[in-house]
Amino acid sequence: MLMGLHHVQLAMPKGGEADARAFYGGVLRMAEQPKPEALAKRGGCWFESGSVRVHLGVETPFAPAVKAHPGFLVASLSVVRDRLDAAGVTYEADGDYPGFNRIYITDPFGNRIELLERAD
Repeated sequence: MLMGLHHVQLAMPKGGEADARAFYGGVLRMAEQPKPEALAKRGGCWFESGSVRVHLGVETPFAPAVKAHPGFLVASLSVVRDRLDAAGVTYEADGDYPGFNRIYITDPFGNRIELLERAD
């Protein structure tokens, strides 16, 4: 029945597009994708990197996802940590997932994001 994951939607507060672009586009190096005209008027923004798609939609009242989260597989967690350090983004290491090394970060809105690499 299910064929794949098309995108992950995260919430953001109204007017947060510049912060979303700086974080998802700048720090995570995802390319912003144009929203369809009918959806653009709602605010928010969409990002893509390879087959990973993140849609940020305006939610009022806004509440970040602090437990629920997307988990993104990365090629090198050390490269990601260097990039996060350079951008001043803090992260929390968690070694409790067998077969993976992982860290947690939060986006500018407080949404939790997990970044994982396969353990050797």
